Amino acid sequence: MRTSSFGRCSSGEFELPESFGTSSPTVGARAYGAMMPVFLNDLRSNHHKELVEITLELENDAVLLCNVTPAAAYSAPNASPSSSRGGVDDGGVARSLSITSRIRRKFPWLRSLSSASVESVAAAEDPVTTARNARKMRAKLERTRSSAQRALKGLRFISKSGEASEELWGKVQERFGLLAKDGMLAREDFGECIGMEDSKEFAVCIFDALTRRKERRVSSINREELHEFWLQISDQSFDARLQIFFDMADSNEDGRITRDEVQELIMLSASANKLSKLKEQAEGYASLIMEELDPENLGYIELWQLEMLLLEKDRYMNYSRQLSSASVNWSQNMNETRTRNDIERFRRTVQCLALEYWRRGWILLLWLVTIASLFGWKFYQYRNRSTFQVMSYCIPVAKGAAETLKFNMALVLLPVCRNTLTWLRSTGARKFVPFDDNINFHKMIAFAIAVAVAVHAGSHLACDFPLLVNSSPEKFSVIASDFNNKRPTYKSLLTGVEGVTGISMVVLMAISFTLATHHFRRNAVRLPSPFNRLTGFNAFWYSHHLFALVYVLLLVHGTFLYLTHRWYQKTTWMYISVPLLLYIAERTLRTRRSAHYTVKILKVSGLPGNVFSLIMSKPNGFKYKSGQYIFLQCPRVSPFEWHPFSITSAPGDEYLSVHIRTVGDWTQELKLLLTKDDDKLPSIKRGATFGELMQLDQRGQPRLLVDGPYGAPAQDYQSFDVLLLIGLGIGATPFISILRDLLNNTKTLDELGVQEPSNTETSQATRSDESSNSFTSSNLTPGGNKRSRRTTNAYFYWVTREPGSFEWFKGVMDEVAEMDHKGQIELHNYLTSVYEEGDARSTLITMIQALNHAKHGVDILSGTRVRTHFARPNWKEVFNKIASKHPFSTVGVFYCGMPVLAKELKKLSLELSHKTTTRFEFHKEYF
Repeated sequence: MRTSSFGRCSSGEFELPESFGTSSPTVGARAYGAMMPVFLNDLRSNHHKELVEITLELENDAVLLCNVTPAAAYSAPNASPSSSRGGVDDGGVARSLSITSRIRRKFPWLRSLSSASVESVAAAEDPVTTARNARKMRAKLERTRSSAQRALKGLRFISKSGEASEELWGKVQERFGLLAKDGMLAREDFGECIGMEDSKEFAVCIFDALTRRKERRVSSINREELHEFWLQISDQSFDARLQIFFDMADSNEDGRITRDEVQELIMLSASANKLSKLKEQAEGYASLIMEELDPENLGYIELWQLEMLLLEKDRYMNYSRQLSSASVNWSQNMNETRTRNDIERFRRTVQCLALEYWRRGWILLLWLVTIASLFGWKFYQYRNRSTFQVMSYCIPVAKGAAETLKFNMALVLLPVCRNTLTWLRSTGARKFVPFDDNINFHKMIAFAIAVAVAVHAGSHLACDFPLLVNSSPEKFSVIASDFNNKRPTYKSLLTGVEGVTGISMVVLMAISFTLATHHFRRNAVRLPSPFNRLTGFNAFWYSHHLFALVYVLLLVHGTFLYLTHRWYQKTTWMYISVPLLLYIAERTLRTRRSAHYTVKILKVSGLPGNVFSLIMSKPNGFKYKSGQYIFLQCPRVSPFEWHPFSITSAPGDEYLSVHIRTVGDWTQELKLLLTKDDDKLPSIKRGATFGELMQLDQRGQPRLLVDGPYGAPAQDYQSFDVLLLIGLGIGATPFISILRDLLNNTKTLDELGVQEPSNTETSQATRSDESSNSFTSSNLTPGGNKRSRRTTNAYFYWVTREPGSFEWFKGVMDEVAEMDHKGQIELHNYLTSVYEEGDARSTLITMIQALNHAKHGVDILSGTRVRTHFARPNWKEVFNKIASKHPFSTVGVFYCGMPVLAKELKKLSLELSHKTTTRFEFHKEYF
């Protein structure tokens, strides 16, 4: 094996002890080659003279001297390739002096020699300069090839991969053609041209640094100069990137960066990432960097010091608990379930799909079979009646659709009976019924109702009514008794009780279904005033109450039938009576309970990101589980509107809290009402009317009514070995209560002296028999708290765009970080508004973040003890590491956020459940 060149070494910088190689020539020759003593004597004789380049060869346990090149050859234009490997050097020891870690482990005398060389030089230098040079020497020796390779991931200027492909350069040329004037690109347009549209100030700084290299200051460049700049910023060499970054700060080109120049670069990075708070504190963070890199107080730092901070930033970041420290290797987890053939792979896939979808599958299959059976039964019944002779297949189709319509009109009420579903969640029914999909099932039934209405009404209006009206007297005589022996007209059929009620129901359903669609409910449809009131949540909410009239009309419609006269054959009331009474009872219970659960507002706090927290007194008898939600109503804002919010307090807390984001009219009015008068709770006015008095409590505060609690997917978190909680923005609220609850449980166990089950390979193996079958581990224990095994670990990932969002739950995160000594809860904050780690625009922020946490234990962005990551998480890596750390476990994946990410997380849950021994069960909530 041949090493790379050691570089230029003087005896002063690479001095060897007198006793080395001379006390035992035989040993020296045997261990290090026959030429080693000669080489050492020659090196001592040239002390403080010329520099040389040394090439050594490793062979087994011996070092063989191959070549010694004088300094003249090193500096000559035709120097050998090995002599150009030094990289960026500022006049000290060349970069090639750094040797591989393998050599250092094998020959530890090399490190002792470097220390001796520093001491020999120290005698002739100033103490401060000596200290700086000693650190410089250590930094040079510590920079290994592996460190430089890792650093290539950082300081990217152009793309996420950092590669200047022909495609990217082609786009740059296209933009140059659009932005250039008279063939010259202005300095201000440089950022937009190279793809830094949203970081123009940062791009201008790069432009200035590159022009200073040309020893001239220009305000515009041509296409050839742009290509030259492009090649420099897209250079794959870490040294080249580092030099550009250094030149950006070194505005006076003296090879040194002062505190003021560091501060300017910090402000530039903060501006590029839209971090106003960091910009305000730039002076303090500049002092922090100087304190770390300039302990000698020389007032400046050099290139090698900036390089050292960048290469060793991981050392400062070891405060963040790494998920990769798995108890069982990832490859082991994969090998244990690696399929041997296609049949086994197919069986495993079918098994995973069955475990994921079997509850949804049998409910859906039962529903479809029931609908098909009812349609077939009624179709067969009317196919054999005398009316078929007059109205042919139109009447059995219409009646078959009507039968499914009555069934679905009854069934559609059950998924929205919240109290009933909340109670069923705590029973054995949760083993077989997917209560988390109640809203999806509600929508599916509504779609079936719309189809049945279209078929039923269309068959009547376009088919059997015309056949009946135009039938011959002979055919009509067969059913004449059903119409009092009088042939009806088309108009009389429409204006009769059955016709009027039927058409009215169609109109009301069309209005309700249209306003309930996603585009109308989410304000995606823009209508001119006053029709804009037909969009939004309020329009959806109020229009849905039209179904109260629809059910009344349905009962009337099902009573006044033309072809059915006996009461027991009119089955409409039989279908809908029980579900309708259950729904009415639920609404009555909610109304009475909300009046009983009137709460007192204890504290209102305005938070960044248009969010405010609301702390209320807990009503007597109000019990809930972590992960559940409540409905709030403020009569002073609206006497009819109820809005759902996740509970952020823990069940053991003495208060009730929610966090509300102002995204609609109701939340905006509530925030204005509660936070006016300098954030004080509003007091009663002397001129208030009687109606206003009824909307205030005894202390003059606005009345707030609470309805709930109601079940949510996250409430069953105790049924899983491990939790993966993922929240987007305000979607973190359901999981804050879970974190509080886990923390309270930990405190209680600590007080009682109970030992938590350790997360070791042994305990995992002990649990393998219990949880290797994911069906039994997650589904056979109602409520989850009757099992001997509890949740052992939780991983919380919070992804947000606004740095101020971290203020919402700052206290909770600090408390978890402080109290969780056993590492059971891992908190990961991700800020997507900051460029990903490795981008040059976020590199300095990463350094400051690492230094500040290492010194003060506080993250500069969140203000907590939890480190903030940049950009979006690599979800596949997150799932892989959890699977590696927790084999033979069931992981409950709970997500609350936008629907887009849910698809990716669900796919990963299925994929990892298929490939590993870890079972991932995905649950979602949308906001």
